Amino acid sequence: MDRRVDRRSRRSQYLLRQALADEISAGVDLGHVTVASLTERAGLTRRTFYTHFRDIPDFIEQVEEGILAEIGERIAALAAADLDSLYRNIDELEPAPGSVELLEYLREDGALIGALLGPGGDPALAVRIEDLARAAVADRMKTGIFPGVVGAFFDYYLSYVVAAEMGIVRRWFERGLEDAPETMARIMTVVAFVRPGDLYRKPIDINVPEYGMKLMGLQTSAPRNREADPKEGIDG
Repeated sequence: MDRRVDRRSRRSQYLLRQALADEISAGVDLGHVTVASLTERAGLTRRTFYTHFRDIPDFIEQVEEGILAEIGERIAALAAADLDSLYRNIDELEPAPGSVELLEYLREDGALIGALLGPGGDPALAVRIEDLARAAVADRMKTGIFPGVVGAFFDYYLSYVVAAEMGIVRRWFERGLEDAPETMARIMTVVAFVRPGDLYRKPIDINVPEYGMKLMGLQTSAPRNREADPKEGIDG
């Protein structure tokens, strides 16, 4: 391919991405973005748009797939960290390995990602990012966990941690990305280890394996609800 054509193509796609961010930030709901409004804002022709994309849904899908690929690559590096290195980093007030790189990417493409994660964007994107993060760290987090608690308890715990971290990211965008990625990375590294009582100097120590086993015992021993027998009266 001619380098000039390739360069022109990349520039056109960049302008369309920026135009999408501007459209949403200007108050246009994602569902109301049109090819005409997008190309007008980008200073491009409709023909240029259709050279790269079939329609708006195809454009959004390709944009989000690109974002997810970038995030996934960085989350994989973050998920590779073991507990020993995390504890060491926390003691030294350092962020988890790979976390700064992830947040730097989010800030670098912050206008578009923030718009898509915002009220006028795509609610499904946050869910896809959470699913991506959950899948990336699930197997890693199970390492060393007592087998008895690897069930519903762990699944809900993992969902809680991922949702909490995603909530921090969304709040970061709401605050205009004013805190540096290094600061945010340090905060997010510690959050998963903070217990509510820690903030009040009243830590609560829970034996998670024991609690998980008790919880599973309650689940397996709980009687099932009997279906109502139409032949029985109110008094049984």
